[in-house]
Amino acid sequence: MLFTQDRTRTRQLFRSAWQKRLNDEPLEPLEKQIVSLLEEHPEYHKLLTSDDAVLDHDFTAEHGHENPFLHLSLHLALREQVGTNRPAGIASLTRSLLLKHGDGHTVEHLMIEKLGLYLWEAQRQKRAPDEAAYLESLHELL
Repeated sequence: MLFTQDRTRTRQLFRSAWQKRLNDEPLEPLEKQIVSLLEEHPEYHKLLTSDDAVLDHDFTAEHGHENPFLHLSLHLALREQVGTNRPAGIASLTRSLLLKHGDGHTVEHLMIEKLGLYLWEAQRQKRAPDEAAYLESLHELL
């Protein structure tokens, strides 16, 4: 399972998938998705092959550190949303954004910025994310 309360296990999943890729070992379906995403983020390759301290490191915005594992997880979550069209309409909206911007990775970055904000707000307010407001914010990208 990818999304777990144990951040060390989640981070290890990313690292082990990348290690399998480097060793040319067979990958499970989720690992294939992770590796595909990691190939689009070469800036994280060194991190994924560093020592185990990265598994416990706190990446905080206050200190100017983007959390690479959160970033990658948001990409995966967005791809799942688009693939299942949940919230309803996100697949069509993504196609429209692709037509406007032309680059899928750029579009994903624009969209995960919104996704991260809505997840953070929901967590802060201890409620489910507002799918309608999330979709509305994504429409603003058109």
